[in-house]
Amino acid sequence: MAKSNAGASRFKTFFIELSKQKMLMLMSLPFLIWVFVFKYLPLWGWTIAFQKFKPARDFFDQKWVGWDNFKFLFQEQQFYRVLRNTLVMSSINLVFGFVTSIVLALLLNELRNIFFKRTVQTISYLPYFISWVVASNIVQTALAPEGIINVLLLKMQFIDHPVLWLGVGKYFWGILGATEVWKNVGWNTIIYLAAITSIDPSQYEAAEIDGASRLQRMFYITLPGIKPVIVLILIMNLGHILESGFEAQYLLGNGMNVDFSENLDIFVLKYGMQMNNFGLATAAGMFKTLVSFIFLITANNIAKRMGESRLY
Repeated sequence: MAKSNAGASRFKTFFIELSKQKMLMLMSLPFLIWVFVFKYLPLWGWTIAFQKFKPARDFFDQKWVGWDNFKFLFQEQQFYRVLRNTLVMSSINLVFGFVTSIVLALLLNELRNIFFKRTVQTISYLPYFISWVVASNIVQTALAPEGIINVLLLKMQFIDHPVLWLGVGKYFWGILGATEVWKNVGWNTIIYLAAITSIDPSQYEAAEIDGASRLQRMFYITLPGIKPVIVLILIMNLGHILESGFEAQYLLGNGMNVDFSENLDIFVLKYGMQMNNFGLATAAGMFKTLVSFIFLITANNIAKRMGESRLY
């Protein structure tokens, strides 16, 4: 009885606090409606994964095939190849993206010349606003046999003859990682620079009085100060572990590097949508979503047990 009264009391308290924030609830209502309409209602489309879906038919006229699309998916050797590619490319993007953006944010924070600092920031931000169509053409031109990369390597005698970099599959993952860093590193530093501004300047002043070098201040003040932000972003990125991208792989990929460039998104497009196998495409999409959800929950729980900041 006591537990029931305590539960009722908490429920009443919740509604009292809620009534005090009516304006905030009204302001958040459009967002909640948007999330429901565009994020939850489309989940009804997952039923296609259990059908031999034909677009011209009504929903009730579709042929239900149960788990056949999933069985075919996990028996298909190409699925495991694209899954490997997706995980490797996503991991490379995660590691390279984290390290380079954090290092750049730390270095920019140490710059005292405001004009030079803003110039470096602007230059590093600009590639983010270039479309992948333009960016991929820049990369292809730079990596062509007569491109600047081969010219420089020949001049420095690192290679004896021009290399067709995008024609060798084993080079693709490294090229993609470098391209992602070049395009996104400036943008990714913004949140870390914002987090650094929240650190109390008196900590730096005290450390400088005690004789700490710039490197020591970076390691013992700046990095611990932005650690909660780093952990949160890491958790969210782990929730997108199977989202290795689409435009870069699609535009830089070709028949010579397809064994290394094709990922889950391209697999869904090529073997699902283009071949009218919508059930298989939806099954692959469900698999990607469920794996990402598991990674997100696991990473958040690990952070919680370690006493770090977390999403909830």
